[in-house]
Order: sequence, then C-alpha cells, then structure tokens
Amino acid sequence: MTNLFSVFDPSSSIMNLPLNWISTFIGLLLIPTSMWLIPSRTSFLWNSITLKLHEEFKILYGTKKKQLTATFLFVSLFAFIMFNNFMGLFPYIFTSTSHLVMTFSLAFPLWLSFMINGWFNTTNQMFAHMVPQGTPGPLMPFMVLIENISNIIRPGTLAVRLAANMIAGHLLLTLLGGTGSMLATYLIPFLLIVQILLLTLESAIAIIQSYVFAILSALYSTKS
Repeated sequence: MTNLFSVFDPSSSIMNLPLNWISTFIGLLLIPTSMWLIPSRTSFLWNSITLKLHEEFKILYGTKKKQLTATFLFVSLFAFIMFNNFMGLFPYIFTSTSHLVMTFSLAFPLWLSFMINGWFNTTNQMFAHMVPQGTPGPLMPFMVLIENISNIIRPGTLAVRLAANMIAGHLLLTLLGGTGSMLATYLIPFLLIVQILLLTLESAIAIIQSYVFAILSALYSTKS
C-alpha cells in the first residue's frame, strides 16, 4: 500500500531533489517559444478551442460587457488545469491536481475574490440570492442558513471534485498495472486493452474536469 500511494507523495524526491512540483510549470516554459513559430495545425486547433470556451463563458455573463474580459481568466484556468491533468497521465510524473493543496489554492482565492467583489459592489444582489423568489415567510431564516452554507462550501467542493477524480483514475490504473506480473500469459493482452481503454477514459476525464472547474468558477462569479 505504501508503494501504491507513493506517486501522490509531494515530499518524494529524485536524487534528493524535490522536483515533483516542477512538472506543474514545465508547460509555461514552452509558451514563449511557441509564440515565434509559424502557426501550425495544433495552434489553429488550440485557438479554436479557446475561442469556443470564450463563447461558452460569454453566455454566462449575458450583457455584462464590463465582465466579458473575465472570460479569458477562466480560459487560462481551464488550460492550466488540463495541462496538469495530462501531465499526470505520463509515467513517473507527479500529479499536482490530485492534491487538495493545489486544487484548493486555485478554488479558494477565486471564490473569495468573487465574494468580496459581490458584497462591495452588488450588495443588494448578494442579499437577494439568500432568499429565492417566492419563499414563504416562515422558511426565510432556514433558506438564508442553507444558502450561506452552500455558498461557503463551494471552494471545498470544487477542490475535492477535481482531486478525487484525478486520484481515483490513477489508483485504478496502478492497481490493474500491478496485477500484470501475477496474471497468466494469455491474459496479458486483455489487461493491456483494458489499460488503454482506461487511459483513454482518463484523458477524457482530464478535459472534462478542467472544463467543470472553470465553468463552475465562472458560474459562481456571475452570482456575485
């Protein structure tokens, strides 16, 4: 069990050098050089994805023109999380997004900034969110309590959702891979097929969880 969870240990090192968290920022080193190259099919594909995401986030803001530039923040957040999710799919690469330290440090500052901005700039709207329209008078105190609790736990749910999904898939791949040495030879091809299918599923989850994290963060910002 110690070896099974060693890949998630942030204190592990390579030749006494704590290099685990460096994988989180490797992609940032490649961005400046790519700006000087002739646009390739990959560049066009990435531009299409970012523009599509920009349109998706614009729908949440509606006609709030002053906040439309905030969509670029969430597109960048999506790209950053997706990059780290994919980095974790490579062997012997530390998965930073499987740790609550990483995911909570992304979710909490965003949520806190949305709350501070909402309470200072749109105070009446923040009070209106506490009691949904049409709520009976006797239930209003309970609705305020429930809405406050649901609001407070938002950064925690964002962080736990992302970390739990990353850990679950990686553990399943590790458990199946560890059984290879104990299986009969004729079962090895089936194990490889299952591993490839799970790796494909994990690639899809890496993209979906990045999108969910970014879209929920944008949704929370529109309610502030």
